[in-house]
Amino acid sequence: MKLATWNINSLGVRLPQLLDWLAGAQPDALVLQETKLTDDKFPADALREAGWQAVFHGQRTYNGVALLSRTGAQDVVRNIPGFDDEQARVIAGTVAGLRIVGGYFPNGQAPGSDKFAYKMRWLDALREWLRGELQRHPALVLMGDYNIAPEDRDVCDPVAWAGQIHCTDEERTHFKALQGLGLVDAFRLFEQPPKVYSWWDYRMLAFRRNQGLRIDHILVSDALKGAVKGCSVDRAPRKNERPSDHAPVIAELDWPPA
Repeated sequence: MKLATWNINSLGVRLPQLLDWLAGAQPDALVLQETKLTDDKFPADALREAGWQAVFHGQRTYNGVALLSRTGAQDVVRNIPGFDDEQARVIAGTVAGLRIVGGYFPNGQAPGSDKFAYKMRWLDALREWLRGELQRHPALVLMGDYNIAPEDRDVCDPVAWAGQIHCTDEERTHFKALQGLGLVDAFRLFEQPPKVYSWWDYRMLAFRRNQGLRIDHILVSDALKGAVKGCSVDRAPRKNERPSDHAPVIAELDWPPA
């Protein structure tokens, strides 16, 4: 089973890129972030014509998440239950017996800001909800744009980024707390080349110079750890004309079990 996550950074702009990528990559399930569409504008018909079932949770201009799959998702949840939030950031569903949670984690803007405080509250709420989800669904994957670079090796210039948003001790502590629930970074299960990132600023030729961050992640539950066969970042879509600033991250699992 091939799983993927991609911050598409406006589905209205990049639907043709998404359809092309789906046709080539052929994932079994994909979570999207920053669709930036209200639900009535979501291109469900175009995706259905291409063979994809979609569940989604959107809002105008900002945020927005979706879960695409060949077979359709069951037991769908939108946003974090019990956490009052006007921002569309979470979509969850069960696909082929696998619980998939897709998240667009808050950016946080800057340490000490109101948006950073919101990010901390959101991460607390996510962790507590996932604790129960893992009890109900031992085979669980948490995918998305985390807006957290968990280690210095996930940062192009750790000195320059030290203490900056995405790289603060507080954010990294939250990432470790998610791992403490029994979630494993699929990318780090394998030997990886250095300087692999998933996001590059549009400015200053950042992509060409590979000045990026690895902030898009696929975390798998302990029950799935042995099933993961590979995990990689697909840089090709970042070379498109008018690309998203993020690249898809892909994990391959030996699932469902025989």
